[in-house]
Amino acid sequence: MLVARPKTIGLTGNIGTGKSTVLGYLARRGAAVIDADALAHQAIAPGGPAYQAVVDLFGTDILSPDGSIDRKALGAIVFSDPSKLAQLEAIVHPAVFELAQRTLNETVAPLVVIEAIKLLESGRLLKLCNEVWVVTADEASQLRRLMQGRGMSEAEARQRMAAQSPQEEKVKRATRVIDNSGSIEHLYEQLDRLWSEVVNSAVDLDASKGRKV
Repeated sequence: MLVARPKTIGLTGNIGTGKSTVLGYLARRGAAVIDADALAHQAIAPGGPAYQAVVDLFGTDILSPDGSIDRKALGAIVFSDPSKLAQLEAIVHPAVFELAQRTLNETVAPLVVIEAIKLLESGRLLKLCNEVWVVTADEASQLRRLMQGRGMSEAEARQRMAAQSPQEEKVKRATRVIDNSGSIEHLYEQLDRLWSEVVNSAVDLDASKGRKV
């Protein structure tokens, strides 16, 4: 018998807003998670579906001695040139979509969360989602996380932040907004409320239809 696809949440937000923290908490609550960034790593790894096309486009100077793509070297190129970033995304996004769809089709969890920083911009992954949750944070919080958590200089952090669409544009397209400018306790309170509203209602709906979850 055909089993309905689980409810799928698209989780997005600009760099430094704390999406990984949100994703980790939802995973501990029982959600299946699909990390688009991890899938992008898989796509451009040697033998991955996007590896050769990326090397052909950007040259062998982006390669590490072991033949893998040096993501820092690649990032230095694309984040200083929007046209090159667009070229990279045109290669990687379709590969990530195929990998995400394969993972989604194999899961039996009642809820799946797809985390992707370019969820709204790419459009492909968005087609897999029933709702869009946007994580936001104030600029000071973003800078602090990037500088302390990722070891970026302030200039690097601001460059990465400027390369993305404004938070306000993402909020306009959100089903639900998660504010991560405050304490971790405040963040978890919001996520617990969303879990009750969305996940429990999805389980109840499936149960009424006779779907065992």
